[in-house]
Amino acid sequence: MNLLTALAIGLLFAAGIFQILRRNLIRAAIGLVLISNAINLFLFSVGAYNGIAAAYANATGQISDPLPQALVLTAIVISMGGFAFVLSLLYVISTRYKTSDSDQVTGLKN
Repeated sequence: MNLLTALAIGLLFAAGIFQILRRNLIRAAIGLVLISNAINLFLFSVGAYNGIAAAYANATGQISDPLPQALVLTAIVISMGGFAFVLSLLYVISTRYKTSDSDQVTGLKN
């Protein structure tokens, strides 16, 4: 199972890098989301701990570590905020230049 998880995370990260290197800005934004999801899966799988009981105040026995779950939840919220910002930039660029190709956007070079 660990090999399958590592392979899935690697493929997701590679697909995100491939999409970011494209000329289309919309595909680059999708690649950003894929990379952030791959990083979240990596953090969650590295911090996974097989405890017997869930993490709460009166738990008895070996409890699971809640820290990786909290970190991934925080990372998801921050990445969604960043993605909303990128989408707003894409909207402004597409309405101003009438294209989503990064080679045709000429006003950003000056």
